Amino acid sequence: MNTTTSDADAKSGPTDERLAKVSLAKTLLQRPEVGAIVGLIAVIIFFSVYADSRMFSLSGIMNFMEPAAQLGILAIAAALLMVGGEFDLSIGSMIAFAGIALGVPLVLWGWPLSLSILFAFGVAVVTGIMNGFIVLRSGLPSFIVTLAFLFILRGLTLVGLKEATGTTQLRGVKEAADDSWLMELFSGDAFEGLFSWLAQMGWIDTFKNGTPKVQGVPVEIIWFVVLAFAASWLLTKTRFGNWIFAVGGDPVAARNVGVPVTFVKITLFVLTAMSATLVATITVLEFGTADASRGLLKEFHAIIAAVIGGCLLTGGYGSAIGAMVGAIIFGMVQIGITYTNINLDWFQVFMGAILLIAVVLNNWVRKKAMSSS
Repeated sequence: MNTTTSDADAKSGPTDERLAKVSLAKTLLQRPEVGAIVGLIAVIIFFSVYADSRMFSLSGIMNFMEPAAQLGILAIAAALLMVGGEFDLSIGSMIAFAGIALGVPLVLWGWPLSLSILFAFGVAVVTGIMNGFIVLRSGLPSFIVTLAFLFILRGLTLVGLKEATGTTQLRGVKEAADDSWLMELFSGDAFEGLFSWLAQMGWIDTFKNGTPKVQGVPVEIIWFVVLAFAASWLLTKTRFGNWIFAVGGDPVAARNVGVPVTFVKITLFVLTAMSATLVATITVLEFGTADASRGLLKEFHAIIAAVIGGCLLTGGYGSAIGAMVGAIIFGMVQIGITYTNINLDWFQVFMGAILLIAVVLNNWVRKKAMSSS
């Protein structure tokens, strides 16, 4: 036997695909958020051409980042749940419901703000557990179960507020909570001292009296950024993140290899309810009222942002950073259109078109990423 020939044949034989080099293009395509980043660049170019230059001033950026941040907090949690193979259509109604869960104890029962916030988040945990438990025990699609809770929570909010106040609003929140240090954590601006210094140095725009036009970073933007990177770390660097992908891809196979499917999915439902409660806390303390109409349609906006960010409707694929980018696109289009001569009614048309394009693009990117190089 010729060992030289055999060695040569072995060296020239097929290479283990796990050791094969992956092209840079394919590596990029494997990232769920790549389509959203391309979309963000396209939107920025569009508004750079057609919008007033003030849109990309510091104050203009803050204007579109505020709604993007509030939506993004919801979209990040919705993205995690979608990666896990489920939907939560009740998060918009949960914003209003959590608002009265915070406002009623604070204003009408005389509780301190800290205890009222804990109560609201406790209500969120119970609601999330109920959603998850019913979905998993009944075998019904989460779309149906959470759609039912959309109406239940909105109805309870209306009934509760009318019973407590005779109207659909509860006022007096700021007066009841103004002396609490938690107000600075959930409302107002951060880094005000830094922005005052920047104004004194002439590095940011000021009014005639020297006051900076932008006095700080709205706290919801801080929450948004922190939660986006925390969720990304959870999803990509932890065992729980691997479990999320596993239960979204194939829950039966995941259960067979020891993944606690029930625990993972219920936890994700709890996280979406808590994200809605965080947004409720921010808006209630910012505006000083709890309102039964708050959060209307936000559940659909959050899902749109998550899909734009790379989440597949079938589960098992997505990105928290992608949802973050999707929310920024949403906020940029929503506010940016006011800086143009375009009729504001076109906003919904734009968002519908972006959603459709994102779904098609995500499916194409997924297929290209999974195909052989």
